[in-house]
Amino acid sequence: MTDNHLGEFLRARRAAVRPQDVGMASYGVRRVAGLRREEVAVLAGMNVDYYTRLEQGRERHPSAQVLDALGRALHMDADAHAHLHRLAGTVPGIPFGHTTDQVGPALRQLMDGYPGAPAFVINRTLDILAANALAEALHSPFEPADNLARMAFLDPAGRHFYTRWSGTAQALVGHLRQAAGVDPDSPRLRELVGALSEHSTDFSRLWSTHAVRGKTQDAKHLLHPDVGALSLTYQSFDVRDAPGQQLIIYQAEPGSPSAQALGLLGSIHATAHRISP
Repeated sequence: MTDNHLGEFLRARRAAVRPQDVGMASYGVRRVAGLRREEVAVLAGMNVDYYTRLEQGRERHPSAQVLDALGRALHMDADAHAHLHRLAGTVPGIPFGHTTDQVGPALRQLMDGYPGAPAFVINRTLDILAANALAEALHSPFEPADNLARMAFLDPAGRHFYTRWSGTAQALVGHLRQAAGVDPDSPRLRELVGALSEHSTDFSRLWSTHAVRGKTQDAKHLLHPDVGALSLTYQSFDVRDAPGQQLIIYQAEPGSPSAQALGLLGSIHATAHRISP
């Protein structure tokens, strides 16, 4: 067994891609399956000698940009792209794979299976893509409950709902900064940041700090007009078949006042839906 794991992986991936898969014409007799090294180099926009050295293990330290180009040239999915970077000891750039804001029916069914816990799905720009009944009830003070950052900064209910608003605001802006690092050219991100900057001086101030912050496990301290104070913890899960989506599930300590308040909130929400025309 050799120690040229990166080169072996590249050769295997090259052999699995046919010229017609990447829109290339095939000329002459091919001694091996898949693309030629010269074709991979053209698709990735690099010198063929450099690519050859990568396969042969004579070059062991390609940049993240080079690896991203090779991932695109060889039609790697998200898992293969991440593996390529691990082999080279680098950090992936923009995640590969198709991104979508559509939430699949199986995930919606899973959320509905947590009737006692607010569960909802967000994307990188903090848009709420889907929510179960209790999450809808929890966010009912907002009109609409569409984007966590917009709700906190621009909706009048935000500063009452988030009782520790300053910390929430910093976390939300830090999360959007992290999203900007993943996909800085995202039209949705530019649109959202533009609207928040125009209408919120607090957002503009925090955005200018360039602080980056991913999802934490900090407790959520909320004040709902129907049931009062809520102290909730949460877990977040990446949705593997929809890159960029996260499933968020809030929970209260069993037997606590917050758990009782969540139960009451669910009953109020269910009753309201039963009597609505």
